[in-house]
Amino acid sequence: MSQWSQVQQLEIKFLEQVDQFYDDNFPMEIRHLLAQWIESQDWEAAANNEAMAMILLQNLIIQVDEQLDRVSQEKNLLLIHNLKRVRKLLQGKYHGNPMHIAVIISNCLREERRILAAASMPVQGPLEKSLQNSVVSERQRNVEHKVSAIKNSAQMTDQDVKYLEDLQEEFDFRYKTIQSLEQNDKNSALIKQEMLALQAMLNTLDYKRKEVLSKIGRVIHEIDMLMSNMLTEELLDWKRRQQIACIGGPLHGGLDQLQNCFTLLAESLFQVRRQLEKLDELLTRLTYDGDPIPVQRPQLLEKVNFLLYNLFRNAFVVERQPCMPTHPQRPMVLKTLIQFTVKLRLLIKLPELNYQIRVKATIDKNVSTVSNRRFVLCGTHVKAMNMDESANGSLSVEFRHLQPKEMKTSAGSKGNEGPHMVTEELHSISFETQVCLYGLTINLETSSLPVVMISNVSQLPNAWASIIWYNLSTNDPQNLSFFNSPPTATLSQLLEVLSWQFSSYVGRGLNSEQLNMLAEKLTGQQVSYNDYQLSWAKFCKEHLPGKSFTFWVWLEAILDLIKKHILPLWIDGYVMGFVSKEKERILLKDKTPGTFLLRFSESNLGGITFTWVDQLENGDVTFHSVEPYNKGRLSALPFADILRDYKVIMADNVPENPLKYLYPDIPKDKAFGKHYSCQPNEVSKPSDGGGKGYVPSVFIPVSKILNDSTEPHSPSDLLPMSPSVYAVLREHLSPTAIESAVS
Repeated sequence: MSQWSQVQQLEIKFLEQVDQFYDDNFPMEIRHLLAQWIESQDWEAAANNEAMAMILLQNLIIQVDEQLDRVSQEKNLLLIHNLKRVRKLLQGKYHGNPMHIAVIISNCLREERRILAAASMPVQGPLEKSLQNSVVSERQRNVEHKVSAIKNSAQMTDQDVKYLEDLQEEFDFRYKTIQSLEQNDKNSALIKQEMLALQAMLNTLDYKRKEVLSKIGRVIHEIDMLMSNMLTEELLDWKRRQQIACIGGPLHGGLDQLQNCFTLLAESLFQVRRQLEKLDELLTRLTYDGDPIPVQRPQLLEKVNFLLYNLFRNAFVVERQPCMPTHPQRPMVLKTLIQFTVKLRLLIKLPELNYQIRVKATIDKNVSTVSNRRFVLCGTHVKAMNMDESANGSLSVEFRHLQPKEMKTSAGSKGNEGPHMVTEELHSISFETQVCLYGLTINLETSSLPVVMISNVSQLPNAWASIIWYNLSTNDPQNLSFFNSPPTATLSQLLEVLSWQFSSYVGRGLNSEQLNMLAEKLTGQQVSYNDYQLSWAKFCKEHLPGKSFTFWVWLEAILDLIKKHILPLWIDGYVMGFVSKEKERILLKDKTPGTFLLRFSESNLGGITFTWVDQLENGDVTFHSVEPYNKGRLSALPFADILRDYKVIMADNVPENPLKYLYPDIPKDKAFGKHYSCQPNEVSKPSDGGGKGYVPSVFIPVSKILNDSTEPHSPSDLLPMSPSVYAVLREHLSPTAIESAVS
């Protein structure tokens, strides 16, 4: 079943979540019509490879054209209209930046997998629940409402300033008219009456000046309060959501809404600034005793400038954290001399700033806070922000060709390369720029989340564990000494993040039973998720009891095994995987003989085995587990074919396949048939080989079970035996002869 088919079967509350991330950037009609094709492409790789992204974009347009031809024949007017609109969107919006559509589709697919994983959980995880808090949504709506109200107030004040300007011009004209009269004329009753009218007009001017200053003061106060409270909280929430998304959690939307708020506030502040400049201009033409402008205007202008400085500083954010294109699902782990990408955005989108802001990237700017290892950035580390590269027209810059290079120490050797020392050292990529606008000069600086620098890809698993632990445990964006004394993590939150590793990396998260097994493996006991605190050492540094590896190394090897060798079976949900030997026997003991399940080895790194239940002649139940298959043997023979062709030789019996039903009662061929590489047990003829009359050979996994053993021998005896030879063996040789041949 395709991923999209699974999504369509979700409950309405999950479908509403899916609906939130499909918009005009990637319409749901295309996701629906091209579901299988979209899921068969590697969008994650294309998101960091422009040439590949361009090819996929062109192929996507071709697929849309084919759908357009089909619906045109069916005369489906509405669908024809929508597909033409989508085609125009794809050609116009993404032609200059094809990697953007790859990022969007990759994120949508990943978010679908996360929602599918969440739907299989009995309850929503604590981290995800906190991110979807209704209080947060209410605050978002309040921020947008208040920003809109502030913008309207600033525009209304513009009208008041214009009225004040007109009133002052009238006063100025009438006053100068009187001043131009002869002295005798000034003593007339008519002139005295005009002077009284001018005095009344001056009183009105004074009142209006005070009123305008008061309104400007209220607008400034509203902006100050909004920035100090709700907007700051919104920005911090977005940054926290970005942290969680980086370690596999829900996508961190909302940046476009924040940009809209920041931009409207900046426009309002610049509008207020112009109003204060206009008041200064009016002041130079007319002032009087008790004039409020020279008293209040300097303070208001100082406050406006202060708010603009703070607004711009908060608006400079890292939109996409540093990430190597070769490992798109492991952000913030950087390898020396390997390119990485990072994207920044200024949330204040003003046309005057396009191509006017040059951003400089550096690493470990505050060297006193990091390790004794030193790095420099090679490649293009200064670029201008612009509105042309982003599909949504945001003011941003993306560095695509930066490379970290380690500098030699004064002793001429590199820093400490211990297995945990390196992967627990945190570093920071910093960015600085300067904004010059309307007489203001504002220096901006921001930093990435802490990154781990590795020099060998073998350090990647432990480096990624450090990134997970940091971003799970703290919302501090720059605690580079975090691992000097790493805090504990709540077991419930850690298990949720571990499930995200599976949903984001291999397409299917973990259910509650699988998480229970991981919890017991981490703690050595059955514990309460909510109360138990797990240490960093237990997660990543201490060896599992009786083993030569840590919990995290064991889990990472399983992820690698799934990704490279059994991905379709895992996505279909046919690999139980995380189940102990004791639990598997409880599950199988009452099942039909030949029922089996698949589980990951607890003693072999990156191994998978299967156990089946059998019944002895006296009615007793017995269990058989095959020695785990690792990536070396799975590279030689697909796991689905192993399950199909696996044979055991019991003492004095003919070889037979003991695997009949996948737990709980699914016929084996029904579960795995679509994953077989060819039809089973086909008898080949010499001519079938097509190569000098040779019979094509196949590997058949065979195990031998002795009378006094419930465990098969190692299936390392992958015998090169053709189906025809095997059929002849069964027909003409005795079981003893077959056993001798196999041995």
